Amino acid sequence: MHAKKMDKLATGVLYTIAGIIVTILASLILYILLRGVPHISWDFLTGKSSSYKAGGGIGIQLYNSFFLLVITLIISVPLSIGAGIYLAEYAKKGPLTNFIRTCIEILSSLPSVVVGLFGYLIFVVQFEYGFSIISGALALTVFNLPQMTRTVEDSLRTVHHTQREAGLALGISRWETVFHVVIPEALPGIVTGIVLASGRIFGEAAALIYTAGQSAPAMDWSNWNPLSVSSPISPFRQAETLAVHIWKVNSEGTIPDGTFVSAGSAAVLLIFILIFNLVARRLGKILHAKLTSAE
Repeated sequence: MHAKKMDKLATGVLYTIAGIIVTILASLILYILLRGVPHISWDFLTGKSSSYKAGGGIGIQLYNSFFLLVITLIISVPLSIGAGIYLAEYAKKGPLTNFIRTCIEILSSLPSVVVGLFGYLIFVVQFEYGFSIISGALALTVFNLPQMTRTVEDSLRTVHHTQREAGLALGISRWETVFHVVIPEALPGIVTGIVLASGRIFGEAAALIYTAGQSAPAMDWSNWNPLSVSSPISPFRQAETLAVHIWKVNSEGTIPDGTFVSAGSAAVLLIFILIFNLVARRLGKILHAKLTSAE
């Protein structure tokens, strides 16, 4: 009887803690949305930003955020998948593997501002890329690579060993087993991790202040030369993202309606991050059902 009472008490405490956390998160999300959604309009989403007068939009910053996200994923996804495959399938226990895992743990715990300063010293100054999208993408790769590598590794390790044994029993090589049996089985988890990392990349600001720049120069939408700094597809131009724009508007205070711009930008950023998370869960379920023939 005493054990049952203690179990109910412990369960009630856990439910209360969970309820408090959910309430805090829901209140924060609702506060940002209720404060910012009324200021969102088509002109706001597509218009140019203004530094000194009211009525500016976030069109360039929103485009820069998506373009930077694409460039970062192009760089980081192959690296993280390769590193995850090595750690899960080929790495043997020893000093080298332990050193790699230690480096991953250290990198995953670094503050984003430290990664930004590292990116500034290495990519902006040493490599002479300047404040550019490529500098920001490389810095974000350093920032997100540990998490994405661990996601890939964990997804591969969840595949049961009998799947590997079945592939080897059929006479195919080890790498063919990995690419044709193990990876398709782990693909839902890998895709979910990548999409969740996309939300983290999309909302990052500290690392980009020192690497991608704090300005959004006008672009020539008729210029599709990727080497031209005025081209919208150039990775070598400065690119103020939406998250950096929010920080800049609040820190400088030169825009008369800066409070409204900041609130609307924060709501847009939150909405897209929520979309990334929902899409991750949906894609994971669809891929799992398709690849495992589960209903």
